[in-house]
Amino acid sequence: MPVGFIGLGVMGEPMALNLVRAATPLLVWNRSPDKCTGLQAAGAEAAGSLDEVFAKARIVILMLADMAAIDAVLGHGTADFKSRAADHIIVQMGTISPEDSRRLDEEIRAAGGQYVEAAVSGSRKPAEAGQLVGLLAGDAAALAEIRPLIDAMCHQAFDCGTVPGALTMKLAVNLFLITMVTGLAEAAHFAERHGLDMRQFQAILDAGPMASPVSRIKLQKLVEGDFAVQASITDVLKNNRLVAEAARHAGLASPLLDLCHALYGETQGLGLGGADMAAVIRAIEARSRHSTR
Repeated sequence: MPVGFIGLGVMGEPMALNLVRAATPLLVWNRSPDKCTGLQAAGAEAAGSLDEVFAKARIVILMLADMAAIDAVLGHGTADFKSRAADHIIVQMGTISPEDSRRLDEEIRAAGGQYVEAAVSGSRKPAEAGQLVGLLAGDAAALAEIRPLIDAMCHQAFDCGTVPGALTMKLAVNLFLITMVTGLAEAAHFAERHGLDMRQFQAILDAGPMASPVSRIKLQKLVEGDFAVQASITDVLKNNRLVAEAARHAGLASPLLDLCHALYGETQGLGLGGADMAAVIRAIEARSRHSTR
């Protein structure tokens, strides 16, 4: 029986490809059928419809952009939902709110299925290399069954307890990521505007204690002005909103995150929604131009 994989976007496509490389019989579907072509060439089967995925696959992985896309795929609120949930393990790998994930868990279990959170930390490059970090939550038996699939996409995975433990952990990780990359962009802007040698600035940061795989990748982009997408401005803005909402729900302050939210919104307003998150430097540059007028 094949494993179903729905959602072949920036992250989903390389994740699915790693499953095929691990000899997983994979049945893929994407709203834009042309996204299936590369997976078919690698050995996956392309489904002609969502119904075909759920008819042929008991384990169905969802790597979708938001809750609206997930509800549409599962047929939430329609007669299709029960048939797509019953006797299936639904593995939800996208980033949604903990509240939405808890609702999915309850409704899928009520329909006779099993639900697993399998959030991932990382962007497209780690996804391509199979170096994502998995954050898992759900029924122990279901987690044990899908673990070989997670191992094909992630170099390490952590059990975060019950739903929505994995999504809540993902939001905490994303809070650090967003504020870190935004700070790096502001530092690069500061260095460039002071006429510093940007390659030397890059070498010093890369050699120091603050360096990380993320900082090295994003700093390279900032120095070269290369904003080819790994994690898009639009996606980061969505993640920022989810973290802020979770913070408000818990009565927590998030001052750095709130400033980042404004900056990523301004970057999207510049027409850079599809660019990599390092393009947030363009919003910082715009603020500098306005402050000198």
